[in-house]
Amino acid sequence: MSGAGAADVLVCGVGITPFGRSDATGMQLAVEAVNAALADAGLPWSRVRAAFGGSDAAGNADTLVTRLGLTGLPFVNVRNGCATGGSALVSAVSAIRSGAADVALAVGFDKHPRGAFDPRPADWGLDEAYGSEGLMVTTQFFAMKIQRYMYDHGITPRTLALVAEKAYANGVRTPHAWRRKPLDADEILASGLVNDPLTRYMFCSPGQGAVALVLCGREVARELSGATNATPVALRAAVVRTRRFGSFEVFSPWAPGGTPTSVSTDAARAAFEEAGIGPDDIDVCQLQDTESGAEVMHMAECGFCAHGEQERLIATGATAIGGTLPVNTDGGCIANGEPVGASGLRQVHEIVQQLRGRAGERQVPGGPRTGFTHVYGAPGVSACTVLAR
Repeated sequence: MSGAGAADVLVCGVGITPFGRSDATGMQLAVEAVNAALADAGLPWSRVRAAFGGSDAAGNADTLVTRLGLTGLPFVNVRNGCATGGSALVSAVSAIRSGAADVALAVGFDKHPRGAFDPRPADWGLDEAYGSEGLMVTTQFFAMKIQRYMYDHGITPRTLALVAEKAYANGVRTPHAWRRKPLDADEILASGLVNDPLTRYMFCSPGQGAVALVLCGREVARELSGATNATPVALRAAVVRTRRFGSFEVFSPWAPGGTPTSVSTDAARAAFEEAGIGPDDIDVCQLQDTESGAEVMHMAECGFCAHGEQERLIATGATAIGGTLPVNTDGGCIANGEPVGASGLRQVHEIVQQLRGRAGERQVPGGPRTGFTHVYGAPGVSACTVLAR
């Protein structure tokens, strides 16, 4: 569905918790985010007709009804790696478009322990030997991918550091961000190699956080007009795609020759086609930045520039809050950390606030009217949205 039909789904309420670490459980964070989103929309929990949510490590989302209210609504658990939040959102959108619900909730939350993620090969359809040989190390994958990309397209290590420098600077302006201390490119380059060419401060960290979105059909949005100060934002497109043959992915790193296919490109193209606009029409965007090389690659994979053009754009500040294409205005994963279930919805929360003009110190100037979000997850899943004021 595209055009006016897609725009008949509106984000009427958003809620977010602080990201980072605290004594709260993932479930407690999720309840906090849902209640904030409902208050933002001006709706009670009893008005929600369908809910979709997910977490990678903090429990089943459907059990939230114990604390939110036993209304009997259908609540579906979603677990799709880093694309969990985006997948929950697509499900909620589908419920409204199909007529199954006129108010739907998408919620994502997580609480990860300190240290690196510890995935099990069997969960990804891999033999245990894959793990015992050290191939389940995600930092190694990201390094291999950006190393090849830098060689092919003339990207320098300093560009990777500038991406992280921007992330930390934007995090300073974001009240819910985890990393709120500025770091300059030289500090980032000198922070110690993890996997060449990526240094310690170029990576995000597993953490905790929750985000919830209340979606409404247009008739409900009209009913809410005047009852709340929150401005609805049209969700023009929401899509999820999986990898095609010839891709180079986390837990599936192989190079068959030629240019690898990209699930991020497939998802972005589908989202723009559904929305009826293109990358040149976007005023502000959120791109997956598990590490700074990912943001560089996803700029081109999602259609915002040619491969190799990132070197100039980033050096000239084009992706900064006041630039021609602001990217990850809330600091992205690098500043907020990576609670897997929440990251995709955090991106949408940020775009909604930008389009409402309520992003505070990180507000993009000029009254942005369109926004884009992109998340990438192992082993080759991407979710993208297009939103409009």
